[in-house]
Amino acid sequence: MSISGKPRIWLRLDGLVLFIATIFLFVGQHQKWWIYLVLLFVPDIFMLGYLKDTRIGAFFYNVGHSYLAPSAVVFLGWHQHRPLTLSIGLIWLGHVGMDRFFGYGLKYDSSFKHTHLGDLTK
Repeated sequence: MSISGKPRIWLRLDGLVLFIATIFLFVGQHQKWWIYLVLLFVPDIFMLGYLKDTRIGAFFYNVGHSYLAPSAVVFLGWHQHRPLTLSIGLIWLGHVGMDRFFGYGLKYDSSFKHTHLGDLTK
């Protein structure tokens, strides 16, 4: 079962808020903008698992597109006073937020297009 209707809209808006917030926080790190632009789509490398099969693909996609790993990178960068590491984590979180806004949710094992935010074919 996937989320539909107004809750789905709210979850997508949550993604937009996260994406925008990470941009503002990135600006606060005084990093060069090209870093954001170059790294924004790097988390999509986690889709390579789909070359094997949908079960492995969904696992790796979800690892790279949940909040856990990028939040850990943000915390590590903040805790160790490493602005670049913090910025990389923010960019990663921004990617997750952007994907959620566009409807790319966490994947089920059955298909890349079957997500917690709904079916991407509809």
